[in-house]
Amino acid sequence: MTHIAMADSPPLRKALGGRPGFLGRLLLFCLVIAPPIFGQTEPPPASAALSVDVNLVVLHATVQDRKGGFVSGLSQVNFRVFEDGVPQTIRTFQHADVPVAIGLIVDNSRSMRRKKQDVTAAALAFVRSSNPQDQIFVVNFNEHVLFGLPAAQPFSASVLALEAALNGALPDGMTALYDAIDAGIEHLKRTTLDRKALIVISDGGDNASHRTVANVLESAARSNDVIYTIGLSYEDDADSNPAILRKVARATGGECYLPQDSREIVPICRRIAEDIRHQYTIAYAPSNQEWDNRYRTIRVTASLPHREKLVVRTRAGYVASPSRLP
Repeated sequence: MTHIAMADSPPLRKALGGRPGFLGRLLLFCLVIAPPIFGQTEPPPASAALSVDVNLVVLHATVQDRKGGFVSGLSQVNFRVFEDGVPQTIRTFQHADVPVAIGLIVDNSRSMRRKKQDVTAAALAFVRSSNPQDQIFVVNFNEHVLFGLPAAQPFSASVLALEAALNGALPDGMTALYDAIDAGIEHLKRTTLDRKALIVISDGGDNASHRTVANVLESAARSNDVIYTIGLSYEDDADSNPAILRKVARATGGECYLPQDSREIVPICRRIAEDIRHQYTIAYAPSNQEWDNRYRTIRVTASLPHREKLVVRTRAGYVASPSRLP
């Protein structure tokens, strides 16, 4: 079972300036953190090799040097985890290029016509940079949400199949960004892989969704998916909204990229593929086992003897709530 962190806690009320309302508290929570995954997990496939039998907080951490380069080869002894300033004992540790389930959520609305060729090239660059055992799918959306692969094929690692999926829609119509992201989160539930991510390529506008941004942030908070967003817009794009893309990425511990030119997204997609490949998975059982509906901060550090300080990117914290997902 999974604990979900949504509670009327004093730290959240303080951060909101005393403003009442569940939606406000939910939005703040989603903007700052992605929820930890707790619970009794079934033994994963051999490729994942991460087996737990206690309630854990699971973190996916990227380690970089001061120049932004990825740092590999670290072991568990190089990391320290703190919850509310209290050192925690790392129970499981993993750093391996294990298969990942990934959804490419691609905007095919009318506003993306000028960018279609560059977007397709970038998405294919990501596919070519991925693990051959990754499970990838494509969601093309305008005012409708359409899965690019055949219904009987939920995932694929074939470049040819994914290229056909990306080219299966012509840019036209309005934009249902929130519906598309929500559909991607839901589709990731079909995988048996432990690590999951979405890559959203859009200008951030939405003028056709049935879902709201609050719905999407809540869905993201209830998942363990990492969402990367790439915002493409021109000065005359009246509907572009990069702020939404930042919010969605921050809600899950992903990153938001806002290139000035659509040709920049090919190296960005390669960079995202590297980020996914270089992540460390760290899990700990909180020393404070009282589920008191309070916000708990998380800080992870990494170091090597006689080396410059390393930078660790992971989620900032969680609310220790006893509520459970169905």
